[in-house]
Amino acid sequence: MRYVISGAAGFIGSHVCDRLIHAGHQIVAVDNLITGHAENVEHLIGKPGFQFLEQDICKPLHITGHVDHVFHLASLASPVDYLEHPIETLESGSTGTRNMLELARHHHARFLLTSTSECYGDPLEHPQSETYWGNVNPVGLRSCYDESKRYAEALTMAHHRVHGVRTTIARIFNTYGPRMALNDGRVVPAFIDQALKGHSLTVFGDGSQTRSFCFVSDLVEGLLLLSESDERYPVNLGNPAEMTILQFAEEIRARFENAIGIEFKPLPSDDPKLRRPDITKARRVLNWEPCVPLSEGLTITIEYFRKRAERGGDRFPLRANGRPDQVEVA
Repeated sequence: MRYVISGAAGFIGSHVCDRLIHAGHQIVAVDNLITGHAENVEHLIGKPGFQFLEQDICKPLHITGHVDHVFHLASLASPVDYLEHPIETLESGSTGTRNMLELARHHHARFLLTSTSECYGDPLEHPQSETYWGNVNPVGLRSCYDESKRYAEALTMAHHRVHGVRTTIARIFNTYGPRMALNDGRVVPAFIDQALKGHSLTVFGDGSQTRSFCFVSDLVEGLLLLSESDERYPVNLGNPAEMTILQFAEEIRARFENAIGIEFKPLPSDDPKLRRPDITKARRVLNWEPCVPLSEGLTITIEYFRKRAERGGDRFPLRANGRPDQVEVA
């Protein structure tokens, strides 16, 4: 198969590329590197079937030759990134999504959209199932990301209904693993970064807000199964094992010998208080559920960041305007 993957140099996108290349497929990897990093895919350069294009998918994308699958993963998904680049975030979900859908339509290819649990906002239903319409603030600080994904879902369904594009939509819940950026504002890399430096772990609010953490290899498996399915409506992909942020902080503290405290800060606006996927549909339609336990996934992730620190710190460039101490870590 030949895949076109936007956001290929990002955290999740690069792991998708690894999996597909290992399986013998061909990939046209597309990324404008606004938040993706060439380091994530540099080990694939020169491998048979791998091609990298540095391009903004908000501009028309012309791919010669056949295309079997189009995966649209490009998005500014971390709080630091989408708060710094709100317009680009909205454009990626709107113009970018349309361009990738038109590419799939032109090549009669299957299309996969990676959406998000943020479509549920600060949910009034728990756990969140795909039939829940959400509780989203359309004009809040987070709205650029939430609404870009909600619009992308609507645009995807419109192309399926009007043009017959074979579309699939994944609503991704909190995912973690190697290649996350330490400074992207999300709780897993933020806690690990602070712990490696011997700093106190920053917990927003009283830490009672909940999250569920899915290791990246489990998520990739779910995405590939979904991309081959006939399910056109959104499917939750995440780990239903829920824990509070405070419990997660204690999990990280237990893995470091140096004494690490916890520092509490005010909860940011629109921060979801509950986040847990109902994966009944994924189990039924895809025969999928996560299998990597948190203890194993954290061991792999911490070792990755520890080795990167030993090489001289975070090789990924810091964003000059990013303010991770003032954004939600989720």
